Amino acid sequence: MESNTITVVIPVFNESESIGRIVSELRSEIGSGRIVVIDDGSADLTDIKAAEAGAEVISHPVNRGNGAAVKSGIRAVCSEVLVIMDGDGQHDPADIPKLLNFLGAYDMVVAARNKTQHASWLRGLMNRIFNRLASYVTGYKVQDLTSGYRVLRCDTARELLPLLPNGYSWPTTSTLVMLRSGLSIKYVPIGIKPRLCGRSRIRPLYDSIRFLMIISKICTLYSPFRIFLPVSAGLFCIGLINYAYTYISSGRFTNMSALMFTGAIIIFMMGLISEQISQISLLRHQVKRHHSSLKRSSRQLKKDERN
Repeated sequence: MESNTITVVIPVFNESESIGRIVSELRSEIGSGRIVVIDDGSADLTDIKAAEAGAEVISHPVNRGNGAAVKSGIRAVCSEVLVIMDGDGQHDPADIPKLLNFLGAYDMVVAARNKTQHASWLRGLMNRIFNRLASYVTGYKVQDLTSGYRVLRCDTARELLPLLPNGYSWPTTSTLVMLRSGLSIKYVPIGIKPRLCGRSRIRPLYDSIRFLMIISKICTLYSPFRIFLPVSAGLFCIGLINYAYTYISSGRFTNMSALMFTGAIIIFMMGLISEQISQISLLRHQVKRHHSSLKRSSRQLKKDERN
């Protein structure tokens, strides 16, 4: 792949000690490709260090969040291929060619960490739980839901913009949305370097709750029956157990059992309706993607004819 078709977007916040070295290493890997650093309201010299190393710098006047910085980078990208990586020095630019090798066959390529490469045992445990939950939601084995080291087409990234949050949960959202939209993801094992400075700003408990809420929202948006059906089945089973107990103990059918059975049926029917609405929305999105693909092919054909 030609280097001038690649743009690397790096969201940073107070990473002045690491960003210069990262940009220099990136330049040796991608040649004439663009390097765009999104300075998310840093209070140090991050923007100056990035510019001195040769990167294009987009500065936020205040800290708006890691996801907001990524979205600013996506809006500024005009290249064919987009690489997103962190600015703390943990991601090795030398892994980019390895990730790019799979982009043609897959819609997004994610650099996956192993179980021992997380910042703490708690982070590792929570990530494993979320990976399994996301695998259930999407029906696809998710190996690293929160990895911020990703490669995808610029057009694909722009389609994700309206759904991406402003916080650290943008990798979670992008993974779930793409898989539930029928797009493909390839996980490539990589090594993680120690942070060059500072510490992670992810708060395990607070961000874990946010990740859980995002997974639930994406699931209800793209595959609602995977939430409604277990809830309905659970409520029905509780009602059945309650009915069996009251029938054996007092020989009657109680109002509580009736309420649980009725609630289970209502939730089941709501799930059916939500599933149909979800499928209609997904169909419209696929039609829109098809039209966009036809327009891109037409523009490329006209460009080739002019050349």
